[in-house]
Amino acid sequence: MAERKAATIGDVAREAGVSRQTVSNVVNSPSIVKESTRLKVQAAIEALGYSPNALARRLRTQRTSTIAVKLDPYSGGVSGVVLDRFVHALTESAAARGLRVLLYAARTLEEELRHLDELADAGEVDAIVLTGTSRGDRRAARLLERGVPFAAFGRPWGTDTAAHPWVDIDGAAGTRSATRHLLDRAGDRIAFLGWPEGSESGSDRERGWREAMGERTAPRLTAEDGVAEGQEAVKALLPNGIDGLVCVSDALAIGAHLAAVQAGRPELPIVGFDNTAAAEALGISSVEQLPERVAAGILEMLMGPEGNKVVAQEPKGLLVEPRLIIR
Repeated sequence: MAERKAATIGDVAREAGVSRQTVSNVVNSPSIVKESTRLKVQAAIEALGYSPNALARRLRTQRTSTIAVKLDPYSGGVSGVVLDRFVHALTESAAARGLRVLLYAARTLEEELRHLDELADAGEVDAIVLTGTSRGDRRAARLLERGVPFAAFGRPWGTDTAAHPWVDIDGAAGTRSATRHLLDRAGDRIAFLGWPEGSESGSDRERGWREAMGERTAPRLTAEDGVAEGQEAVKALLPNGIDGLVCVSDALAIGAHLAAVQAGRPELPIVGFDNTAAAEALGISSVEQLPERVAAGILEMLMGPEGNKVVAQEPKGLLVEPRLIIR
């Protein structure tokens, strides 16, 4: 017979029809919970055999000198190195402050939410760093509800009022700089190759191109991220349709470069985004995101300029301007 899985705080919350925070309050601070609610939660605890961890309760009021961040699944291909650089930079910067980094993996949003609840329940970390933020991010809402200190690599899209600290790359500034460079060097018809609608960071990068172009007109192309996709999207414009091209990623820029070579325009100026080793090897200019500055900014927001203890958090943000690398 299979061993019965131990009940979690989430199981108790569902059984009692309350939030996880209410269950946590019943376990740790029962005096602040209405009696009828407390009795309902205690009945669920007894029915499910839930056993709160005394060590976890102690850890809530003690420092662990540990921060957690998700390790994204390996995606391969050209792109995807920025978050790897960020995790390395965060680990190195944290170590310099006497802190450890705990990595957790999650392939879906629901899986990540479960991990966040487990980290909060166990008191294993002093703070959590989110990556890959989205509009109406449920992870941020969950951590705010649980009262867990956290900061995000990525802005709270869709709102001008932040509820938590965040640091992000100013993608619009990067593509604006790239577009102005090509306007000065190549001519007025500087096209843009972006992702399909739905990408917040992609829209931000497109905005920088539009701002730099002003009243000038040039094609705005769309492709899923990938070398082959970029090559297919651009070849219809060549050989003489554009003076230059700004791309939302290095993968698309490499595809565009291959299309230009096949069309007899290997000199077509192209700028990618991410400054990957592949773009460098092919001599393609690119916008470098500087995730090391993001990591340093996040730790400063969480713990001050030099400290290693979470301080009172201000719900503010910081945009890091990327660097244009010309080749």
